[in-house]
Amino acid sequence: MTVFEEVLVKMKTEFLSPIQYYLCAETSFLNVNQLIDKKISVSHIGYKCLNCRRTDIKIFRQGFCYDCFQSSPQVGDWIMRPELSKAHLGIEDRDLEYETQVQLQPHAVYLATSSDVKVGVTRKTQIPTRWIDQGASKAIVVAEVPNRYLAGIAEVALKNHFTDKTNWRKMLQNQLNDFDLEEVRKQCQEWLPQEVRPYFSESSPEIYELNYPVEQFSTKINSLNLEKMPEYSGRISGIKGQYILFEDGTVFNVRSHEGYVTRIELLA
Repeated sequence: MTVFEEVLVKMKTEFLSPIQYYLCAETSFLNVNQLIDKKISVSHIGYKCLNCRRTDIKIFRQGFCYDCFQSSPQVGDWIMRPELSKAHLGIEDRDLEYETQVQLQPHAVYLATSSDVKVGVTRKTQIPTRWIDQGASKAIVVAEVPNRYLAGIAEVALKNHFTDKTNWRKMLQNQLNDFDLEEVRKQCQEWLPQEVRPYFSESSPEIYELNYPVEQFSTKINSLNLEKMPEYSGRISGIKGQYILFEDGTVFNVRSHEGYVTRIELLA
């Protein structure tokens, strides 16, 4: 029984307890939570660039073919490195209209825990989606700023004290350390650049706690790569971040397979 056959994009989420996950296509969607404790097969059957929609070429990165990755404003360098944002200066990278729309809106500099404390940047409209996608257990806003550039330089400064990467293996093994995020946040004020300090909140902001639908965590993790193994079957034990977890320790990163046309079938 085929339950989903479509080009993959990152799972959409709903901030409930536990978090709800959905694979979405143009005309349908699948609540992945309903597949927990069921055996499925995952098959790679093609490609489709998320930008130009071509199906005759491989995906290069982030769901884009090589040509689109080199030209689309959606994957400019400032996406991964916010400090490179220049729309506030009226300077174009690839498409100033798009960059102005995305960069010149409120952004949050935050701390999150998935194993250790991580610093990151997200648009305000992406709270708490960004934290769910990275598998954070808790998160707190350090400062809310009016554009992406200010968030970026704050992140650069705080990277001297915190990591900016999620240890995905520890996150999926549920190796959590208990931190007092409010106390850690207070320490950040003196480390922020002068331009960002006026946006630091003196009052204690909300600490978000995230509950993932996982029945079983594995101590040994094996990442499924559909390029190397185009067919796989296993029983789902949970979902965390953008990963689907299986009982045998296999984990499937949906986001790293964006642009892959995939068939998911229910076996039992």
